[in-house]
Amino acid sequence: MVEWTDFERATIQDIFSKMDYESVGHNALARCLVVYPWTQRYFGKFGNLYNAAAIMGNPMVAAHGAVVLHGLDKAVKNMDNIKATYAELSVLHSEKLHVDPDNFRLLADCLTIVVASRLGTGFTADVQAAFQKFLAVVGSALTKQYH
Repeated sequence: MVEWTDFERATIQDIFSKMDYESVGHNALARCLVVYPWTQRYFGKFGNLYNAAAIMGNPMVAAHGAVVLHGLDKAVKNMDNIKATYAELSVLHSEKLHVDPDNFRLLADCLTIVVASRLGTGFTADVQAAFQKFLAVVGSALTKQYH
């Protein structure tokens, strides 16, 4: 079980309370698909992903980005049991979709960049450390089926 400090809990809850899920989710997933084009292989049904403009304008990318961000709400509400919270999603991503576990880290990095750009100077090193710890715990919970 992960130990969370009061600061980390408050920081994560504060970030998500201010989150524009649709915009941040869209931008994080789109950034991931542009910067790491090999991740596009999981989104073959999304249509045109041929260039950055197509990815940014793709409504399916926007919708799935929002789904991912709303999915993180479950972890925010269950910080003491993230592994169990994502047990079903872990099986889906590992056994059915066969997602490379490293892709969760890539998306987390893109999400961190987008959140940092939104928070500006409020995204201090301490805030970043708490946010990235949270995303690492979620990523680990989603990939436990691989180990």
